[in-house]
Amino acid sequence: MTTFIRPRLRKPAVTASAGLLFAVAWLVRGGPLWWVSILAVIATAVRVASLYRMGGEDTDEGALVGSRADERQKVVGLRSRALACHFAMVTAFIGLTAAIAIRGNWWWPFLIILAVTGFGYLLGLSSYGSGEPDSDDDANLGAQRSPLQR
Repeated sequence: MTTFIRPRLRKPAVTASAGLLFAVAWLVRGGPLWWVSILAVIATAVRVASLYRMGGEDTDEGALVGSRADERQKVVGLRSRALACHFAMVTAFIGLTAAIAIRGNWWWPFLIILAVTGFGYLLGLSSYGSGEPDSDDDANLGAQRSPLQR
């Protein structure tokens, strides 16, 4: 999907899309705070320009922003996202538990966040290697297969 977008433009394009969507949400909301959409557009424009400039630099941050990250940087990013997901799950569980304990009627958003992050975790396990072994793995095992796989 993003192969037609130059690597240096990918992160600024995603940031611009998210910022404009946020600004439109404030504009559609209307009311006395409609002007927040103008601030969102200005902040988005500043961030996009900053990301584009940073993406052209020859630094670790520039490589990340410019979608030129090496394997070490990708592993660090992957581990950071895994930690963030873990914090989201723990925080959602704590919020759900607290809401149930004090008989609050605001427990359901925590349950939804917990369910979505849990589903994402299980989807990641099934997509990235927690399923059955590949046929290539079976060929290399030979007589070393475990009794559970027979």
